[in-house]
Amino acid sequence: MSFSDLKIWSDRDISFKLSWYLGVANNKFPAKYLIARRIPVIIDLNQPTEKLWEVHSNATNEFLKLKEEIQYKNKNLLETSIPPISLMDLNVELVKRMLKHCNFCRWDCKVDRSSSGNKTGTCQLGPISKISTYFHHKGEELIFRGLHGSGTIFFTSCNMRCCFCQNGDISTDKENGVATTPNELALMSWILRVEGCHNINFVGGDPTIHLHTIIEAISLFKHFTPSESQLHNIIRNKSDKFIKYTTRKQYGDYMGEFNVPILWNSNFFMSVETMRILRTVVDVWLPDFKFGKIKKCSQVLSRTPWYFETITNNHLLIDQWGEDYSIRHLIMPNHIECCTKPILTWIKIPDALVNIMDQYHPDNYTDPKSLFYNDRFEPINRRLSKSELESAYNYAKELEIKFELITFERYL
Repeated sequence: MSFSDLKIWSDRDISFKLSWYLGVANNKFPAKYLIARRIPVIIDLNQPTEKLWEVHSNATNEFLKLKEEIQYKNKNLLETSIPPISLMDLNVELVKRMLKHCNFCRWDCKVDRSSSGNKTGTCQLGPISKISTYFHHKGEELIFRGLHGSGTIFFTSCNMRCCFCQNGDISTDKENGVATTPNELALMSWILRVEGCHNINFVGGDPTIHLHTIIEAISLFKHFTPSESQLHNIIRNKSDKFIKYTTRKQYGDYMGEFNVPILWNSNFFMSVETMRILRTVVDVWLPDFKFGKIKKCSQVLSRTPWYFETITNNHLLIDQWGEDYSIRHLIMPNHIECCTKPILTWIKIPDALVNIMDQYHPDNYTDPKSLFYNDRFEPINRRLSKSELESAYNYAKELEIKFELITFERYL
């Protein structure tokens, strides 16, 4: 059986909405970064930032034209040569500049993170990215984990402060993890793909605040011939390193080039500039949608203002762009009316694929057994009740949201 033979792809709505991602995963289409490498950029990269963004906009239009020709007109990618300066090169230059007055996310801190100074923004990071672990993730949705797992790479730190974070050990501790260069990140991604992973899944914490490292790493993606010392350096934080995987170049090969779909697994609290960069490299998006319109929910539980407007704007962007995506919503106790129902009502607008998740449990600052427990989070210091769960699912059914196959695929 192959990835495309999984029963879930027989659902026409799912296979249609994720058709680009499925094509890249099966090496029938080139990943977006391979296309971006072939879009010429005629400009001196030392030009002012405003000029670079203008050129980026024009190059993105050319990128979209080439992608459409490949997807719908069977254009051969190799008919287009790699130019001296490409859209991918421009992406790298722009994110390096963004790092100097950081506006990767909605906080728009404008802190210079390019050197290890004393001043940091909300994420508390400088230029160094740390990775907690990476591995074949067998716990993601079937559309992502497939047969051999999702190639998941966990970054530390976050731009949100969710009191219930189930990855709190890495999202709230910026010192957790191993410092990783773009070249090492590229090599980690290559290893996961040639071991059979169906995608590279950037997550955290949150990947947004590591945009500079990720984009530069993607620009370095290729078929590697790693040395023993290189493998030794990066294998230390691979959590499934004791499992013997068979490596095959053909797992990630499109016409002789290294090929893997990029999955952006994020809280989606991103700036528009970050969205513009990611549009040219992300093949499938996996956004969280946590809180409803009532600002108190996001501010109290996550210390995050401007949440609903930021998240919905970014969701609408990927929908308007015709991107492949699936939304995650974690149901929280005592937040059905204020969060779950408004979110599901909104999701009905773009008629998106959604996983309505029932695995909430008290964690981080909401777990009464934890040393970090704060009793002001008492309303969510328990698991969901059966009535809350039924209320969420029944409301989704009333709205005719198609969620069952994504949400319940483990039980089918």
